[in-house]
Amino acid sequence: MIERRGLMLVLSSPSGAGKTSLSRRLLDVEPDIALSVSATTRPRRPGEVEGKHYYFLAPQDFSTNINKGYFLEYAKVFGYYYGTPAEPVNDRLKQGRDVLFDIDWQGTQQLKDAARDDLVSVFILPPSTAELERRLLSRAQDSKDVVAMRMSKASDEMSHYPEYDYIIVNHDLDTSVDAIRHILNAERLKRERQLGLPNFVKSLSQ
Repeated sequence: MIERRGLMLVLSSPSGAGKTSLSRRLLDVEPDIALSVSATTRPRRPGEVEGKHYYFLAPQDFSTNINKGYFLEYAKVFGYYYGTPAEPVNDRLKQGRDVLFDIDWQGTQQLKDAARDDLVSVFILPPSTAELERRLLSRAQDSKDVVAMRMSKASDEMSHYPEYDYIIVNHDLDTSVDAIRHILNAERLKRERQLGLPNFVKSLSQ
């Protein structure tokens, strides 16, 4: 069996474009990928579980972890900090497991600087701004003021699409999931990620 180094699959989008729904669906159908659990200073939402959805930290504790170099990436978004603990991600990659990231463009840039060879980045676009606003309102998680703030931020976020390896317009959830799975399968087969390939080829000529 050819050993493989895992990859970091990043899904980014403006709020409401579907990256969280796509991430959940991908985790349901891809057993070899695990979600990277981020730390955050934002308040816990109803139904969120500590250690499963996020590690919820006080701002002072988050700052201490930044100074210790604990995070692979971190960013401040809508007034709150988000960061990815480095050690569990690196352990999974060494074991040949893939890690899924639901992060914004700032975090993606930091991952690119830290580990470009391990990174596969996908940006999710909404079909239209009207549909984006409809999705944000239908979630009923945020006030109208927060929705308006997210809409005003969306244009800036979407301007970073050229920094990503792949772009998907999320018209339909199932179609978008299929597209991401095709990307994932192709990236897993890249020669440089198949660490055991030289020995395997050598064995074929013996």
